[in-house]
Amino acid sequence: MRARRPSKAVNIADLRELARLRLPKVVFDYVDGGAEDEVTLRENMRAFASVAFRPRQCVPVRECALSTTVLGEKLAIPAVLAPVGYSRVFHPDGECGAARAAGRAGTGYILSTISGHKLEDVKAATTGPAWFQLYLVGGREAAECVIDRAQNAGFSRLVVTVDTPTAGLRERDYRNGMSQLLAGNVWDSIPFLPGLLAHPRWLVSFLRDGGVPELPNIVIPGTGAMPLIDVASALSKTAVTWSDFEWIRRLWKGPIIVKGILTGDDAHKAVDQGASAVVVSNHGGRQLDYAQATLRALPEIVAAVGGQTEVLVDGGIRRGSDVIKAICLGARAVLIGRAYAYGLAAAGQAGVERAIEIIRADLDRTLRLLGCASIEDLNASYLDKSSSFGS
Repeated sequence: MRARRPSKAVNIADLRELARLRLPKVVFDYVDGGAEDEVTLRENMRAFASVAFRPRQCVPVRECALSTTVLGEKLAIPAVLAPVGYSRVFHPDGECGAARAAGRAGTGYILSTISGHKLEDVKAATTGPAWFQLYLVGGREAAECVIDRAQNAGFSRLVVTVDTPTAGLRERDYRNGMSQLLAGNVWDSIPFLPGLLAHPRWLVSFLRDGGVPELPNIVIPGTGAMPLIDVASALSKTAVTWSDFEWIRRLWKGPIIVKGILTGDDAHKAVDQGASAVVVSNHGGRQLDYAQATLRALPEIVAAVGGQTEVLVDGGIRRGSDVIKAICLGARAVLIGRAYAYGLAAAGQAGVERAIEIIRADLDRTLRLLGCASIEDLNASYLDKSSSFGS
């Protein structure tokens, strides 16, 4: 029997089901879906399932050390909450609730440029590390403004996403009419009324929260805040290029993380452009379908950077055992996206807290079963060579 409340959720799949029940189909599919045939979306998870453990037996593990550091910032667990665009549409707590949950758990939160809450409010909500993710939507002037605001607010790291030269075709969203819903036009919303009315808790909270406001962190000089509906077209006009990093480095005084790397060649280029870390990412299968699963790409990236920069990875992570497999293959830590987004959609901040609790308990239990006392002690010897990558 599935959990009826987030507090009773046993795993992330339980939170996903609670999110599905609470959200209208058009919104749930936006959270849950991927690009085109969703092959990469599925392969991200299958890659983790294909890797087997080699545990050590009769090893006394009285206490597990789950903490690590990423770019000098201490994390209670080796998992940071990834940027999830406009998560306020899932629940009014949105980015502020997720950031607050991350801080209470002692880990980091990455705020998307495409967020529903002001970046200053999100930074104030968390006691943990807060990083800002940058898109160039709105052009350089808008980017310069938001970079300055993020630095002044106290965000410590800049995460530059490089895998969105255009928006991927998320066919669920296209068929469901997500763009019409996000346009905020009353007449365009009429076809959605039966589905929205079937989820009254979500609808009431959505309307009380003001529906679909403009994006407070994309402010175009002379025009104002960008409407959410304009983001897709704006992405294709403002793709990040390697030459942009000289300009970005002049503006941002702290470490820069490059997110969206899948090849060793691009990892080298990121290092050459001054990246302090790279994130092996295919955007959760939401951009280029049939792109390589991130866990499979990870060993190539780790080998390419050769210790010059830290390596993080995201995509398909649903259990603490997935986190451990990624670390065994060379990742410093992981980013989790849908895993906490399902919790946010199910119950706001409380749901995010439950998602983190599940991952933390998984980590502790898996380490004990492996006979390993610390995240820092993990390495490829804990994986079966016949099933792991890069062996």
